[in-house]
Amino acid sequence: MIATEEKQIESVLQKYSKMVYRLAYVRTKNRADAEDLLQEVFLRFLKSNIQFNDDEHCKAWLIRTTINYSKNLLTSAWFRKTVFQEDGLENYANVAEKGKSDIFYAVLELPAKYRVIVHLYYYEDLSVAEISTMLNRKESTVKTQLYRARELLKKKLKGDYGYV
Repeated sequence: MIATEEKQIESVLQKYSKMVYRLAYVRTKNRADAEDLLQEVFLRFLKSNIQFNDDEHCKAWLIRTTINYSKNLLTSAWFRKTVFQEDGLENYANVAEKGKSDIFYAVLELPAKYRVIVHLYYYEDLSVAEISTMLNRKESTVKTQLYRARELLKKKLKGDYGYV
């Protein structure tokens, strides 16, 4: 019985660790903080002992937990009073595919509320309805923020990809 649980936990770690790391990185823009958040989320996962209905339920729980922990970190007094140096994205694995790194960098320059929605919609392939549920926002708000993020990206990438 214990071996089966360990295999399930290992399976979840292998399947979702990159997703949690990418989302944490998009939220914090800092490799060290993203790694800390990854660790915190999976520690919470191990301690919670929640029985999930399916993989989508597990994925949604991990995304929501990552967003909550990153929000806690970003609003903490320590984080607000700390000045970070640029992280350098060369160590950031498996986020930007070749040829798409310009787009990825442009996404990272977006305000946080747009950055998260773009990441969940395009990188994690979640629907507007799923994103609105996870972020506790109305679907119309998510659609509007996605539209505004696209407009900002068009302005940033103007000329690079033939946008006028």
